[in-house]
Amino acid sequence: MLIYTLLGMVQIVFNAIWWIVMAQFVMGLLIAFNVVDTRNDAVLRFYRGLSSLLEPVLGPIRRSLPRADGVDFSPLVLLLGMQLVMYLLSVLAHQGY
Repeated sequence: MLIYTLLGMVQIVFNAIWWIVMAQFVMGLLIAFNVVDTRNDAVLRFYRGLSSLLEPVLGPIRRSLPRADGVDFSPLVLLLGMQLVMYLLSVLAHQGY
């Protein structure tokens, strides 16, 4: 029973992280294609806020990944890692650990 509680809590946290990553991704695209202007203080604060929320998680991943010409694969690695953890936890829960 404890494992299902743990699984539910991890899923809630991972869902929140997923939404923050997606929001940062969309904001990055909007900024890159000049749809929104970074001279707008609210836009810049929102993007920096999302980045500061994700930096403790994405920073170590960025440092361990090789450099790719201007493309940041750390959010993809984070999302894949979260999916792997959720899969492993659900397998353990169904096996009765």
